[in-house]
Amino acid sequence: MVQLVILRTVVGNWFRSRFTDEAGASLIEYTFLLALIVVVALVALVYFGQTNANVLNNSANSIANHP
Repeated sequence: MVQLVILRTVVGNWFRSRFTDEAGASLIEYTFLLALIVVVALVALVYFGQTNANVLNNSANSIANHP
């Protein structure tokens, strides 16, 4: 009976140490942060994309037409 209690304690401690480890939480948080940055960059690209294209085309045309 004592061995069963010891085994249950050892196994319980092992499971508790495996599932309460928060080392993986940082990876998940960084993944969410990276996904948020990507979404913001894509929204900015869509929103400002045509304006940036016009500015770059005007600059390229000015350089090409310069004597």
